[in-house]
Amino acid sequence: MEQSLESFGAWFRELYHLDKPDVREYSALTLAYIGDAVYEIVIRTYIVGRGNAPVERLHKRSSRLVKAETQANLIMAIENQLTEEEHAVYKRGRNAKSYTMAKNATMSDYRKATGCEALMGYLYLTERYERLTELIHTGLKSLGLIE
Repeated sequence: MEQSLESFGAWFRELYHLDKPDVREYSALTLAYIGDAVYEIVIRTYIVGRGNAPVERLHKRSSRLVKAETQANLIMAIENQLTEEEHAVYKRGRNAKSYTMAKNATMSDYRKATGCEALMGYLYLTERYERLTELIHTGLKSLGLIE
């Protein structure tokens, strides 16, 4: 059965017998965990949508958009467009104490990227798909990384 974007969350929860989450109770790192995957799928969908190519080339194209430095730059580019609520989620993620760090990233970029991922996870879990993709698009476009 085809599902619209608006009903995807409800359909998915019903299929897997999941309650609607109270994301306010989720840790910032839990939000970042799901947000990392959500951001990656948005980027991969964009890359694949631009045309078929060998997987190695697709990986190289997406890798430059998902690395911590790019996510840090993206969140800085859109920070003034965030609502108060969104900014609070970003700050929770940015300030979360993580015991790992991305390779080839500064601590500052890694923390900002974690905040960005927390925001993406929050928007995804609250089913604000349009806002999520709008922020990613606006940020990447302002950085000159997409058309």
